[in-house]
Amino acid sequence: MGKTVLITDANFEDEVLNSDVPILLDFWAEWCPPCRAIAPVLDEIAGDYEGRIKVGKINVDENPETARAFGIRSIPTMILFKNGTPDDKIIGALPKGHITEVIEGSLSRG
Repeated sequence: MGKTVLITDANFEDEVLNSDVPILLDFWAEWCPPCRAIAPVLDEIAGDYEGRIKVGKINVDENPETARAFGIRSIPTMILFKNGTPDDKIIGALPKGHITEVIEGSLSRG
């Protein structure tokens, strides 16, 4: 299992925008059952892609500024950031295979 990174409004710039590797950022909330269901999958992905990407989690209730800035209206939403900009988006608790397809597609685009 990999380790996900806790992202907040305060560390968003350093951890996401200035990251030297792509980061898959999961916008979630404690009260959201699909968010809790996808958490173990994201932990697996963090391990599978260790060193190639980071996987971050940001609680939308505790960090509304970042969620608002990216127009998050439904959770879970995952945005894959590359070089500090959004490269792809996944909405909903989708299967691991779908999430890894998005990651692989982004990594293959250089």
